[in-house]
Amino acid sequence: MNTESPDDSAATVIIGQKVQPGLEREYETWQRDLNTAAAGYPGYLGAEISPPTDVQPDWTVVYRFDSIAHLQAWMNCATRQRFLDSGGKYFDGPATQQVISGGKQPADPLVTVVVTHRVAPEHVDSFLEWQHRLNQEESTFEGFRGTELFRPIEGLQDEWTTLYRFDNAEHLDAWLTSAQRREALAEGEKFKDFKLRTIDNSFGSWFAFEENGKEAPPPSETKTAIAVWVGLYPTVVLLTLALSPLKLPLWLGLLVGNLLSSFIMSFVTMPYYVNRLLKRWLRPSPGASATKTNLLGLGIVATVMVFWVVVFYVVTNLIWTLP
Repeated sequence: MNTESPDDSAATVIIGQKVQPGLEREYETWQRDLNTAAAGYPGYLGAEISPPTDVQPDWTVVYRFDSIAHLQAWMNCATRQRFLDSGGKYFDGPATQQVISGGKQPADPLVTVVVTHRVAPEHVDSFLEWQHRLNQEESTFEGFRGTELFRPIEGLQDEWTTLYRFDNAEHLDAWLTSAQRREALAEGEKFKDFKLRTIDNSFGSWFAFEENGKEAPPPSETKTAIAVWVGLYPTVVLLTLALSPLKLPLWLGLLVGNLLSSFIMSFVTMPYYVNRLLKRWLRPSPGASATKTNLLGLGIVATVMVFWVVVFYVVTNLIWTLP
């Protein structure tokens, strides 16, 4: 359990926002523009946006800065306020917000529960003891990946914040609905007034860039689609060539091929080929020219795809004919 003080390391704010039905695409575009604006502020480490999931009904935005002071400067700046004024039409009610000082971003894509408590000063010791017992129970469940406890931040947030991390939503749900958790909550009756929200951090390892030591947000949907195409084409063709001697029926060949391509894309093609090849396009530096970056990136894409087309034409027509 981590109880770092506010000055120990980076600061993170987690914002949850319900969006008006039918305005999701407009909201996402607006939010990505806001995240781009945040990248120009001192201390910026990264930003992420995650759409609603089965375990998290809100859109979730995470900002990371290198200190509370820099985070406060961004949260209170005129630029952000102008964006909020123009984006108000997308919101369905007020947002939720948790601020965390310290702690480390998990290296693996996890599912995280954020729980906030208001604790009276005279109850802090008993609260910490109860949290320790709760953590002991939780740690016995399958998929548990750790807990972090963060103290209130004077002048910014009054609540204690606890993060519970599991490897997937199924294992998390097993803990949240367990008899052990109900018993532990009953023991901490005086702390029953809390807020709980779940964040699915499965942004995926297909676009796992790091920025200043922190995981960076994924690229736009258009860049994502093109990048997947760049990786998928050679992967599928090479798998087809490799499996063709087995003479599998179409339904079985596709079943096996799709399974293998999923693993190859996740562990080989995307991290070691596509992301390295297109990194400057998928994740340009904040000061880079968008026009120049896009022209360079699309030029690389076109060149690579022409290369693969020529290679596979020669292989399948001049060197080897599929059985």
